Amino acid sequence: MTVHGDGVRFGVDDNPIFVIDQSRCIGCEACVQACMECGTHRGRSLIHLERIDRAASTQTAPMVCMHCEDPTCAQVCPADAIKQTEDGIVESSLKPRCIGCSNCVLACPFGVPKYMAEIDQMMKCDMCTDRTSEGLKPMCASVCPSEALWYGTIDEFRESRTGSLLRDFMFGRQEVRTKVYTVVDDLAAGPIDVMRGQAASWLDDPFELESGGT
Repeated sequence: MTVHGDGVRFGVDDNPIFVIDQSRCIGCEACVQACMECGTHRGRSLIHLERIDRAASTQTAPMVCMHCEDPTCAQVCPADAIKQTEDGIVESSLKPRCIGCSNCVLACPFGVPKYMAEIDQMMKCDMCTDRTSEGLKPMCASVCPSEALWYGTIDEFRESRTGSLLRDFMFGRQEVRTKVYTVVDDLAAGPIDVMRGQAASWLDDPFELESGGT
């Protein structure tokens, strides 16, 4: 890893990781503004902020693509407009390849892809591949003042941060592993159960196989 005038540049052997720590997000939207300036984004931000609980909290969370190892968005795209690179980045194509059907918007378990009606297509975070391929940090991580979005090596994280890194999520019975890591307090808790605490529905056991129904 060498230092250039524009900051740290990572080599191929550094294996940098992208980390999200939602508890550090202060809602400043510096990441949203910086995303617009990435060379391949054509002046549009491919990330946005979400409110965790509008009724009870002002906590925000940056919504960046988690780059799933087995991306559902790519599986449901009828135009083959979403591809996964060899290093695990999930990229989406511009028109005319993208037909604006919104299948990926509905299928993504994290709610990341956004359909942009003014251009009739979907756009989503690509982890600034034009920068990371050159060893630079994604734009969002390079400007985040609270380091809610962070990019570096695992060793650097352990030296400067607290918390455990996790990239396994449960959506009902579906387990999803992501390239992007999330900071949690207790790694022993296992995969993050996104549906925990929500009322069970007939979709969990539609044929009543587990409940003993006939």
